[in-house]
Amino acid sequence: MSLANLNANKIKIKANQTNLKLMEWLKIFGSEAEARIRVTEHKPQLLILNSKRICLAIHQGEFFAVQDSCTHSGESLSKGHINYLGEIVCPWHNYRFQLSSGKACDSSCRDLATYSLKSDDTGFFIGV
Repeated sequence: MSLANLNANKIKIKANQTNLKLMEWLKIFGSEAEARIRVTEHKPQLLILNSKRICLAIHQGEFFAVQDSCTHSGESLSKGHINYLGEIVCPWHNYRFQLSSGKACDSSCRDLATYSLKSDDTGFFIGV
């Protein structure tokens, strides 16, 4: 690799690093066990954290968190339901989004933002 290519790669890496946003981990439950008691499978729950509306759901025993606002109509997805395919369904027009990726099942609207979740000895957290 030439020196010019090496310097160009360093610049690209530095540019990518400056665009990174640090994730803040917020404790939402005291433990994963508490989260499983308070969140019912296939029944989305609204969380409001740092002025962000987030939809928390469980499908097949796994937790998922996506933005609460439908990208088609703006309706609250926490008022919708989870189908057997692991998609959250908007209550207004039945638009569907994959919980695992936020991907819209219909290409006529944008994908949803997704949020990371983690659990350890100190609690159950969401990354915002």
